[in-house]
Amino acid sequence: MSTAEGSVDSGITMLDVQQLIAKKDEMEAQIKAYYEVLDDQKGIGMDGALVDREGYPRADVDIYQVRTARHNIICLQNDHKSIMKQIEDALHQLHAREKEKHEKDKAEAQSEVLQHQNSSPAFARVDTVTAGSPASMSGLQVGDEIIAFGTVNTSNFKTLQNIAEVVKHSEGKPLNITVVRDGKSVSFGLTPQRWNGKGLLGCNIIPLKR
Repeated sequence: MSTAEGSVDSGITMLDVQQLIAKKDEMEAQIKAYYEVLDDQKGIGMDGALVDREGYPRADVDIYQVRTARHNIICLQNDHKSIMKQIEDALHQLHAREKEKHEKDKAEAQSEVLQHQNSSPAFARVDTVTAGSPASMSGLQVGDEIIAFGTVNTSNFKTLQNIAEVVKHSEGKPLNITVVRDGKSVSFGLTPQRWNGKGLLGCNIIPLKR
């Protein structure tokens, strides 16, 4: 009988595991068959005597067949023990690799989020906000980086005149504003309107260099 194969390769796959399990099942079937041979020999089993009380070979059993079956069972049981260890190690490796892959995917996803945040689509930043102004009342804050100002966004923003035009044509009408504040996206409404100060907003916006 040949012994079971050596240690499991680090590049183990599920197909390899399935093949190992198939070999294990085959070994178990062979062991069962050899035990059936022993049962057919007067149920002699693995430990039954092969000589009679006088020390002569038993004539009621096939001694050669019994010895062969016993030898093969011992070899197969050793191989079975070895392959069970291989299967256990292989499953452990697959689990560890799957866990590593999961952690890697998670890290890559977090990296993409950070990259997205670091390469913010903001096109302008709020430089000043006057107390009591429409901008102040809406919740706009100094340092807010603007992602969307009404219909103006990164893809169509060219100059501050774009924002000025939107403000001019939206007097008394709420505009949807989206900004990045402390690394998070914040959205709210801002209604350009007359107030005690200058302009319709009461804030100063400067373009971001891109």
